[in-house]
Amino acid sequence: MRIVHVSQPVTAGVAAVVLELSVAQRDRGWSVTVVCPPSGWLAEHSRSQGIAVRAWEATRSPGPRVIGETASLRRVLTELRPDVVHLHSSKAGLAGRLALRGSRPTVFQPHLWSFETVRGPLRKASTAWERLAARWTDLVVCVSDDELAAGREAGITADAEVVCNGVDTAKFAPRDRVAARRRLGLPERAPIAVCLGRLAELKGQDQLLSAWPEVLRRVPDALLVLAGDGPMGAVWRDRHPVASHRSVRWAGHTDDPAAFYASANVVVLPSRAEGMALVSLEAMACARPVVAFDVGGMRQSVAGAGVVLPPGDLSLLADAVAVRLTEPGPARLEGERGRRRAELAFDRGRMTDQISVLVEKLASKERIR
Repeated sequence: MRIVHVSQPVTAGVAAVVLELSVAQRDRGWSVTVVCPPSGWLAEHSRSQGIAVRAWEATRSPGPRVIGETASLRRVLTELRPDVVHLHSSKAGLAGRLALRGSRPTVFQPHLWSFETVRGPLRKASTAWERLAARWTDLVVCVSDDELAAGREAGITADAEVVCNGVDTAKFAPRDRVAARRRLGLPERAPIAVCLGRLAELKGQDQLLSAWPEVLRRVPDALLVLAGDGPMGAVWRDRHPVASHRSVRWAGHTDDPAAFYASANVVVLPSRAEGMALVSLEAMACARPVVAFDVGGMRQSVAGAGVVLPPGDLSLLADAVAVRLTEPGPARLEGERGRRRAELAFDRGRMTDQISVLVEKLASKERIR
């Protein structure tokens, strides 16, 4: 079996899923190649795991460069001659399906539909593209029931399966809170809310910052730790009125997210849109309660491991965070339920096995045909 994974972005959740699939499929005896921009987390970690990497110079956003990106990707795929091509996220889905146009078995995994990230004319154009591209898509893999429902509602008719994201429940596991705080230089006894993720509008950290004064009114010694970097980081740090408050810590990029989860009393996901967030699953695996807005996949993942709130309701967000900072007993029980749920329903091995079986079936159908 020769499989090629094509990805842009090369950091955060999508890149983590690509790497996990690549390693698991390599361990099944497959020939696996990752095609992605040559610098960045995904290329570096793929090489370190012995996965072949082919350079594909591509930006994260669509634009005039798509024509050249599509042509270069076509050349790479023609040379590699894979049995199956697995395209990850919207840019690879765009360039990859234009390059292949059904010439090879094609799996597309949106990791959040592109039309859910934009408004107005761009949303209409993106939806129209996804409907068109369905003819060149043998299988869509959705990471949540919500993502599949959104695709069907938009008129996307390609064959589709739901395979929920998974996490490494050995790497992300309950750890001592005090030891983690010492490692990160955080106060040992303060009530701490952690928000980990790319600093981008869709991730909604600005909404949490806006709700934070109400949390402080009820929990004056609380700390908010924002771990991650991204395009909105400098903007929010410069312009948001709460950003420079002494209770807000900007931790920047981290290679040890498990330490931040371990340090938390509660993990907050104020996202405006998701497919199925890895952060919530990682926090659950670390036995930490989750507070999140009800966007794609949250209800399906969190269940009794915290609370899922109406999107954008900052008052309810502040209340839910404050309650978990001041009532450690119930919060601990939520965390324990989350750990059990992560082990039973969201272990990484389940995810990689399910997708590998789907890919094998697709390749077998092609050989028979």
